[in-house]
Amino acid sequence: MNVAKSGYRVFSANSSVACTELAKKITERLGVELGKSVVFQESNRETRVDVKESVRGQTIFIIQTIPRDVNTAIMELLVMAYALKTSCAKNIIGVIPYFPYSKQCKMRKRGSIVSKLLASMLAKAGLTHIITMDLHQKEIQGFFSFPVDNLRASPFLIQYIQEEIPDYRNAIIVAKSPSAAKRAQSYAERLRLGLAVIHGEAQCSESDMADGRHSPPCVRNTTGHTGLELPSGKQQAPFPGIELPMMMAKEKPPITVVGDVGGRIAIIVDDIIDDVGDFVAAAEILKERGAYKIYIMATHGLLSADAPRLIEESAIDEVVVTNTVPHEVQKLQCPKIKTVDVSMILAEAIRRIHNGESMAYLFRNITVDD
Repeated sequence: MNVAKSGYRVFSANSSVACTELAKKITERLGVELGKSVVFQESNRETRVDVKESVRGQTIFIIQTIPRDVNTAIMELLVMAYALKTSCAKNIIGVIPYFPYSKQCKMRKRGSIVSKLLASMLAKAGLTHIITMDLHQKEIQGFFSFPVDNLRASPFLIQYIQEEIPDYRNAIIVAKSPSAAKRAQSYAERLRLGLAVIHGEAQCSESDMADGRHSPPCVRNTTGHTGLELPSGKQQAPFPGIELPMMMAKEKPPITVVGDVGGRIAIIVDDIIDDVGDFVAAAEILKERGAYKIYIMATHGLLSADAPRLIEESAIDEVVVTNTVPHEVQKLQCPKIKTVDVSMILAEAIRRIHNGESMAYLFRNITVDD
């Protein structure tokens, strides 16, 4: 394709070489060249972006993969988007395979919903559309004031199961917590396999604090309001007496595996694998219950801290993730980590958006719970 006449450009907003690999694969599939730009950090760690070619009147796609230095990657994306906006680009579309801060999408205590803040920042910087993959919560799309295409990696992971796992017909799909059961059920139904769910006190899910309150709330041994203390030190007269019902504390049952995994291949599916402690604990439980092989399937392989070492020393046989996040260093540390390339669907999404074609083809046979 002639880049000059294609009507769009593809840029990478990453300053590190490792993070540009996905962008190169996407542009190769599209038959275009990667846009000419320089992204770097000043000596004082400020981000600087220089666009080296005209983008006036063009549709621009910015591919931004998120490395370990999340905040720097966000600033690179924001600064590049604003630079393209002030250079009179017609449309600026962000291709962000892994959307950062996606776990901070619910209020907790006196915290904040950072996903909504980031969505507002991207809109203010000039983005008009986003292509992402497997958002941690699909409701995050509602934080944006512009269209969001949330692609799915499940077809690629399912294909890997069918082609690379011997005797996968003897496998069972496992949800490592009840909150992951819907995703696991979607995989199980498409593969025509059984489903198992791990439930119990060993699982400490983020959803326990998702409503922003402790459970149970503090119960005061009083039947009336004690009044409010005024700045002067005096107390305001109490409200009429009220009596709140006693709140029962949550107590998780002993660890249980709902479903028979004995003599089976256990495949745990999730969207993100970062802190692998829960996955390692789940693998040990499944081994105790008789599973003879254990695979982990996840879209985003963040694999932070000492995750490669923990995986290597665990009962897990293989961890399969996509290349939405660069993890070549982790693969060198742990040969159990395998990668599935999803550049094909990202390139096709770019082509369809530019040509004004329907995106429905990319979501065929995809369920709401996937």
